[in-house]
Order: sequence, then C-alpha cells, then structure tokens
Amino acid sequence: MTERLYYADSHLVEFEARVVAVSQAEGGRAAVSLDRTAFYPTGGGQPTDTGTLGAARVVECVDEEDRVLHVCEGEIPSEGANVLGRVDWPRRLDHIQQHTGQHILSQAFVELYGAQTRSFRMMEEVCEVDVELADPSDEKVYGAVRRANEIIWDDRPVRIHQVTPEEASRLPLRKDSAREGELRVIEIEGFDFSPCGGTHARSTGEVGCVVARHWERAKGLVRVTFAAGVRAVEDYGRANRTARATAALFSVGREEGTEAAARLQEENKQLQRRLRAAEETAARAEARELYEEAAASSEGGSAVVVARAFEGPDAEGLRRLAHALAAHARCVALLGSVEGGAARLVFARAADAPGDMNALMRAACQTLGGRGGGRPEMAQGGGQHAERLAEVLDAAAASARG
Repeated sequence: MTERLYYADSHLVEFEARVVAVSQAEGGRAAVSLDRTAFYPTGGGQPTDTGTLGAARVVECVDEEDRVLHVCEGEIPSEGANVLGRVDWPRRLDHIQQHTGQHILSQAFVELYGAQTRSFRMMEEVCEVDVELADPSDEKVYGAVRRANEIIWDDRPVRIHQVTPEEASRLPLRKDSAREGELRVIEIEGFDFSPCGGTHARSTGEVGCVVARHWERAKGLVRVTFAAGVRAVEDYGRANRTARATAALFSVGREEGTEAAARLQEENKQLQRRLRAAEETAARAEARELYEEAAASSEGGSAVVVARAFEGPDAEGLRRLAHALAAHARCVALLGSVEGGAARLVFARAADAPGDMNALMRAACQTLGGRGGGRPEMAQGGGQHAERLAEVLDAAAASARG
C-alpha cells in the first residue's frame, strides 16, 4: 500500500521513499511503486503530477486503489532502493489553484442558486464544471464568479479533515461521497465542506482569482468554462492582446473594438445586398442578350435553346444566369463552366418549354464522369472530365431541340 503524502500536505513537493516494486507499463516504460509518495495520480477531474524519482523522469502517475504507480523514463531505480522524489511545483501550484477554485465556484452556484456541480474537468488551459443551473444567464454565471472571488479575496483558511462516516453525516457536505469508510473533507472556512482527494490551497487567497470564459447548455446541464490563478492571468493576457489587435484594425480604443466590428459587419451586409442586386440586374441583362441571340438563330422549333460554356462563374453565378434565362418564353438554358479542373453544369427551362432537365443532366454527368440531378424544370451537377464539356452541351442542346 502506498502512503499518500499529498493527503496531509498539498504543498509537499520533495520526499524520500523506498521502491517497493518495478513493473512494465504500456509503451514499454517502467512503472515504479513506492511505499510513500507526494505525487498525485490522475483522478477526480485533476490530471497527474509530474517530476523526478532520483534520475528518472516521472511522466504520469496512475491510481491503482491501494497503490500509486509512477510511470518513469530514463534511469529507473531498482527495487528496494531509497529514492528522492521531487514533484514539479509550477504544475502542482496550477492544479492547486484550479481545484480549489472549482470548490469555491461550485459552492457559489449552490449558495446563490441551489445549483449543484455534477462534473469537473481540468484541461491544459481551462477547466469546466457542469452545473444544474435553472434558467441560465450571463447575470447568474457572472454573479457566481463575483461571489467566488469575494471568498478568494477574504483569504479564508482551507482545512483538511479525516472523518468517519458518522462524523461526515454531521457536516454540511456540499455533495455525497461514493467512498466508504474514512473520508477526506476539504473545508473552506464559513463557506464549504466537500469530500475530495485532490490537492488544495492552504487559504483561498492562494487561488488568486477565478474568471469565467463562457458558458453553454450541455446535456441538460450548464457547462461553465473557467480559469483560476496563473491561468486566469494568462487568459487575460491573451484576451487583452486579441482585443487590442482587433481595435487597432479600426484605429479605435480597446473598448470600442466590438462596436467598430459591428459597424463594419453591418456595412458589409449592406454591400452584399447591393452586390446581389447588381448581380441580378447583370444576369437579367446578359440573359436577355443571350436569349435574343438564340431566338434570332432559332429554326422555329418549340424551344429557344441557349447552350453556353463559361470561364470563371461560380456555382451561384451560373444558377443566377440560368434562372434569368428560364424567365424567357420557351427558353431552355444549358450552361456550363470549368473551375479547378472540373466541369459544372446548370440546366433550366421556362415553364412553357419542353424537356426534362433532370434526364438531360444525368446523361451529361455520365459523360463527364460525375453525377447530378434535380427536377424536370431545373437540375445541376458536374464531373471531372472538363475536356468533354463542349461535347455534353452540344448533345444536351440537340436533345432539347428535338
């Protein structure tokens, strides 16, 4: 059995221990078991500690109920040897700040809204809590964050209690524990009691601050993404740089960047509307010219066929022109273009024109080595054999003319 030193002191990062066993972990690395350890293994939403055992590098710690396995690389200590263990303090401090910050934020949600936390995840840059929060809003989420920071800045003591189940039943625990027997309870003076096996601050002031990045609904709960301590400061730095860079694009102050971007977005929407209107006008003018040219050369058949290949128009431009042509009496529009080495087709006809555009399209796409389809009055498709575009347009025109 491994004695877990971090249970009594989360700030202990250097210790001596004896190697009980050395086995092989996944990937061929060594797994070292000690009689005592300050290394925290992955669990409870908190990632593993890292550090060194003698000359070996500890890259992961695994909880196996009665023992902790230290997955190591490098010079592995031998069984029975005494080793000096060192936990990476910057990583441990980060985990202390995030985990204690989560306790404070979770209890703030309970105190203000009766909203229990159902899960907690500590990731590389941010943390997440899933909360049973009814009618979530910015006001509620940031209200909990403000309350959490009040507790942090009070610098309240954080105490560790080892209690029996009977003693635990008399404590105002924020959540029940699934563990049987003796419980480790984390107390934040005058605010929270919670059973937990993680690493925590000695006082709330050590957390520094808590900030919420955003919230969203997730699986019937409200997922709040937050950061504490050093992570919160780094997150502010990134957000501040982004805000300043955005504002600089508009030559305005940082606080004015959002308003300037909104104005630009609205101007862009107006320009897009004007552009679409201009494109519709241009398409109608081009369609009239193409139709009159085709009608003049028509041999008096039941349809006026416009079969044309273009260089450059995108799919929307091709569809726009086809629609404009189909607005003319007895017109059949058979249009194609080449983009990125592939052929694109749009076939359309007027309501009083003969022919099945869907059937014509399927035959054309078979020749082009692609696929397409649609309705009798309009279809679209394409294929990779762009060199055969003129051929398929001629064949479709011949069929349309009957």
